[in-house]
Amino acid sequence: MNRFTVTDLPLSGLKLVERQRLGDSRGFLSRLFCAEELDAAGWIKPIAQINHTYTARQGTVRGMHFQHPPHTEMKLVSCIAGEVWDVAVDVRVGSQTFLRWHAERLSAENGRALMIPEGFAHGFQALTDDVELLYCHSAAYSSSAEGGLNPLDEHLAIAWPQSITELSARDAGHPLIETGFEGVRF
Repeated sequence: MNRFTVTDLPLSGLKLVERQRLGDSRGFLSRLFCAEELDAAGWIKPIAQINHTYTARQGTVRGMHFQHPPHTEMKLVSCIAGEVWDVAVDVRVGSQTFLRWHAERLSAENGRALMIPEGFAHGFQALTDDVELLYCHSAAYSSSAEGGLNPLDEHLAIAWPQSITELSARDAGHPLIETGFEGVRF
């Protein structure tokens, strides 16, 4: 039984994954990951790490994070509480969509996830208080391979849907594109 509907998005390799809920008067069951089913959509690596984040306040922005080779990673991002505006930016050198972004609303209610390929930066804005996300990663985090884009960079022109109420010093300190960002080379 197929529990996912997978839709290609405008950036090559980026996918919207919609989970089917099986429910009755007691509640529901929703499969978050299935290697066999998602393999057909392009998830071709094992899960190396699963992370859970909590964001307290609406308007908070986290991101835009990525990993340099050889630690590039695929991510499957699911919202399990609240709602976010989830953003992926193509940072693959030579890509026809280099430095373009795409966003989707993910929420506990809509059962959507974003499947982000290697070579993309990722971030989100909390659209409600008390947001929780689950991330499946195809590679373990490596601090030495960490990279980031400034979520306020005018060259990216990310149209955050709400006023930004909080942004960490780390995320605000990511370099601007104009300072010589070269992208991710595979």
